[in-house]
Amino acid sequence: MSTSIPQLPAATRTFTLQFSSTRRGARLARLLTYEQLRTWQVSPGVADRAEQIVAELAANAALHGRVQGRDFRLALAHDLAADVLRVAVTDARGDQVPSPVAAFLKPPDDESGRGLLIVAALADRWGSEPYPPSGKTVWAECDYRAAENAD
Repeated sequence: MSTSIPQLPAATRTFTLQFSSTRRGARLARLLTYEQLRTWQVSPGVADRAEQIVAELAANAALHGRVQGRDFRLALAHDLAADVLRVAVTDARGDQVPSPVAAFLKPPDDESGRGLLIVAALADRWGSEPYPPSGKTVWAECDYRAAENAD
């Protein structure tokens, strides 16, 4: 007689919160990301990358995606089965779709405008998608396996 132990399906942990489209809101998004990833016991390599990605995407949402009276949303999803952490920031400006190519066109001594290059360097994948009716979501994913191999 063989018995099998029931297995629960792998879960996805999620964290979603709205923030004011201000510098203070962007800073709070980064700080709460740090706390949430620590609570989930995310490996330091992935957590450090994700925190920097949140800092860049939240700053962009507050600076470039701002519409008076509208917040931006941060969503974190930790897929335990795929070992992937997904960061998504949604803002109200769907007319301004991000392009990393634009960062290369900036003068070398410019003090801003390289946030998406940082995101591209830190994430294993990133992109954007429309968020109807008028917004957009910029997302980035960090693989655990890639972080473990780098350590």
